[in-house]
Amino acid sequence: MPPSRTGRLPTGKIFSHLVNVEEVPEQGLDLAISADATTRQALAAADGLVGIDSLEADLHIARRGVAEFNVSGTLRAKVTQICVLSLEPFDADVVEEMDVDFAPPAARVAPRIATQFGGPGAPERDPPDAIVDGMIDVGALAAEFLALGLDPYPKKPGMEFTPVTVSEESDEKPFDVLKKLTDRS
Repeated sequence: MPPSRTGRLPTGKIFSHLVNVEEVPEQGLDLAISADATTRQALAAADGLVGIDSLEADLHIARRGVAEFNVSGTLRAKVTQICVLSLEPFDADVVEEMDVDFAPPAARVAPRIATQFGGPGAPERDPPDAIVDGMIDVGALAAEFLALGLDPYPKKPGMEFTPVTVSEESDEKPFDVLKKLTDRS
């Protein structure tokens, strides 16, 4: 499996909510999705989290021409992460705005080739994602935006990095310094 935008393995197979593009009305489709406990547990494991208490997305799917679509909305999640400084678990909120275009595979190739290396004429938006077999997987999209919204170096609120130095004149040994760091928590 190729990695997603996050560099992690795709989580789309974990959280899948398919929308048939043929069923999207002209005025668009409003949709609210949420992950159940089993799905949240699997996503937490895939994203290296202690847990996910909730994961919800309020979405709007809009038609863009004959065969193209836009999915926009807000993802909200309550996650438990491990602090990189204290190694303690802590709760955090993830809120991500989603705005992704979708197009059939054939419509996705031409714009990407024309602006592959950026520069003048490069689009301000990402190329559209693929509509696969007439479906858009908004669950996989929500899982991807959850991963994108996670802090790669999470810090528990109130924790600050303070470098510790040991002078050569000190009788302290490096492991004594580490013991002080763990005793502070």
